[in-house]
Amino acid sequence: MRKVAVMLAAVLLVVGLTPPAQAVERQRLAVGSYPRLVRLAHGVYKGHIVAAVSGWDGGGPFAPVFESTDEGASFHQIGEIRDPEDAQGECCGTLFELPRKVGKLRAGTLLWAASYGQGGGAERRMAIKIWASRDGGRHWSFLSEAARSHNHDGVWEPELNVDAGGTLWLHFADETEAPRYAQVLNRVGSTDGITWGTKQRTLAISPDPVRPGMPQVRQLPDGSYYFGYEICNYGSLYCNPYFKISPDGANFGDPSAPGTPVSGPNGDYFQHANTVTLFPGGPNGTRVLMVGQIYTSTKGKPLATNGQVLLANDDFGTGPWYELPAPVRVPAAYNNFCPNYSSTLLPVDDGRGVLEIAADYDNGVCTTYFAKGPAS
Repeated sequence: MRKVAVMLAAVLLVVGLTPPAQAVERQRLAVGSYPRLVRLAHGVYKGHIVAAVSGWDGGGPFAPVFESTDEGASFHQIGEIRDPEDAQGECCGTLFELPRKVGKLRAGTLLWAASYGQGGGAERRMAIKIWASRDGGRHWSFLSEAARSHNHDGVWEPELNVDAGGTLWLHFADETEAPRYAQVLNRVGSTDGITWGTKQRTLAISPDPVRPGMPQVRQLPDGSYYFGYEICNYGSLYCNPYFKISPDGANFGDPSAPGTPVSGPNGDYFQHANTVTLFPGGPNGTRVLMVGQIYTSTKGKPLATNGQVLLANDDFGTGPWYELPAPVRVPAAYNNFCPNYSSTLLPVDDGRGVLEIAADYDNGVCTTYFAKGPAS
């Protein structure tokens, strides 16, 4: 059988086909949490996969950066980001490759944005800072500070997108408007990645305990933008996913409107920290895949498949979502910053496979793991 498999793989390579991804055991990436993945679309490293996590070592919090040149079968470290405020805490970073020129930043510039300073004590002033790499993640330089709290409350979970007009936007979860709102989603814009405008409201829902968070933006093939997030303490479900469609990536409708909730078969849904990624597939040519931390029933009870499924949709989020197997299994996922929290997905093997990075505890240490599985 092994000989037949090798011969089949050779034939597929000769005719230019990629064999479908098979689910494999998860492999260790690094100590850390909140992983992110991008496939570079520009420059000499085009096609390379870059990953980063919010990690830590003997020197404290930092962000190690990894690369894969074999469609996610393996990774090796190529760089790291150490901010002067790392010692005060670093959290929930994101990776983004500029799809077009912004100011003097050329298309293909890789950006890292993260929250810094949550461990600064009662008088902390948290910030979201941005670092840039012009060589595929190998070397990084500080670019700008996009937001800083005016009080001790937090600014979290940054997300970047470039709108239809070329403006770079930073979206984030903002706690600084308490007690009117426990948390809102705000955004700031920049035309050069260095100077940022006044924050604008994206989503804010009364009463005070309601907490929208975890913003994410994905450009759809028709030019519109999928804007996803969670809303905690709202309605009958808990920290469940919602989305809106923006026509241009700059306007997101009425900030008080909650948007469209996402659920799977039987109303089952993800609690906490969902992320979405676009894949090829479906009648529209684009499939939306979602991963979340805890997969529960409508009563909020973790299901037997908790930590082992993804949700997929073939109509840009509209209509039913269905289940697919998750490549990285985290069956003991629960409400905690580590296990399966804000996992990340990426199409591999010509879209026939899913690469996932997710965190889980290893002897009490939060550790990220990667694996591949089929995309349908």
